[in-house]
Amino acid sequence: MPTLPTLTDMIRQLIALPSISAVSPKYDQSNLQVISLLADWCETLGFHIEVQPINEQKANLIATLGRGEGGLILSGHTDTVPYDEGKWQTDPFKLTESNHRFHGLGTADMKSFLALSLEATQRIDPDKLTAPLILLATADEESSMSGAKALVTAGKPSTRHAIIGEPTSMRPIRMHKGILMEAIRIQGQSGHSSNPDLGNSAMEGMHLVMQAILEWRVELQKKHINEAFAIPTPTINLGHIHGGDNPNRICADCELHIDLRPLPGMQIDELRAELKHRATMAIKDRGLQISTHPLFTGIPAMETPADAGLVKLAEQLTGYASEAVAFGTEAPYLQQLGNEVIVLGPGSIDQAHQPNEFLPMDQINPMLDIIESFIHHYCLR
Repeated sequence: MPTLPTLTDMIRQLIALPSISAVSPKYDQSNLQVISLLADWCETLGFHIEVQPINEQKANLIATLGRGEGGLILSGHTDTVPYDEGKWQTDPFKLTESNHRFHGLGTADMKSFLALSLEATQRIDPDKLTAPLILLATADEESSMSGAKALVTAGKPSTRHAIIGEPTSMRPIRMHKGILMEAIRIQGQSGHSSNPDLGNSAMEGMHLVMQAILEWRVELQKKHINEAFAIPTPTINLGHIHGGDNPNRICADCELHIDLRPLPGMQIDELRAELKHRATMAIKDRGLQISTHPLFTGIPAMETPADAGLVKLAEQLTGYASEAVAFGTEAPYLQQLGNEVIVLGPGSIDQAHQPNEFLPMDQINPMLDIIESFIHHYCLR
């Protein structure tokens, strides 16, 4: 069987290819070099290669080894977040070993998992596969989720089971909260501040809207409780506000940005509609204009049942009970394709999105054994 570069070399080559995704065009980059490299390695191992274009600069990779019903998806995103220039102690695009850690942008979140998946695949005999093994590498998880959404639109891939290798310290995650980010804008009338009758303050209107949102937050947190989460209720954060231009002018325009993290079972479309209704009612009959728009489409919450076979096997292989986290992943999209999904990978989410990101080297071999065991269970029996 043809061989790949060493695991360390694979991680090194992936880290060396910048593939930042960001909502700002200033920072956003293509992931096509990463996709091409992974496709070459997969082809070496006999995978059938499908590159799914998202746009001229972005693509997904769906690499399939073997045939049949069921099987397993090993999924990771190819992009990283931007980095804080000047705050890294090492080159973020050069894999550096220090204190039994691999440092580099994407070591934990989450290029290393893709290399680990390929390394584990080399341990099995592809001629003995009785169900397909799919390596899935996606685009733009850190920004728009365009890669995951393209998979849903295309209706593939679907096996029955999927593991997303986000950094979870090798603990299986079967639930996570969703993410909703919304902008609320109020337009009023400017005027000289010496006479309030000359204008209509958008900022004062936004004060009423903020009060209504905070009251709604209390209602949501009384109604929705899930003790599996460290923060067992949905959260709403008033994260950004800007209005007016000078203290001696009545504020004519004010905008608020909020972040809402719903629990499983709470629907983003319903929450978005209720937010708009409450904001509108808060300034009813005040002569102000209000509008809302999503800052991005949002990520649904995810839940895989505690008694699902994939969850039970993950608990058995890792030695940890399944958990719930507050951060979002591509899991809901793979669920929409009919897959049973867990999130499980090496490294800690605490190291993601910050300078000097690292992957503990002592988690590499145990994670390889876990991935290999999943492949044996779902693809070789």
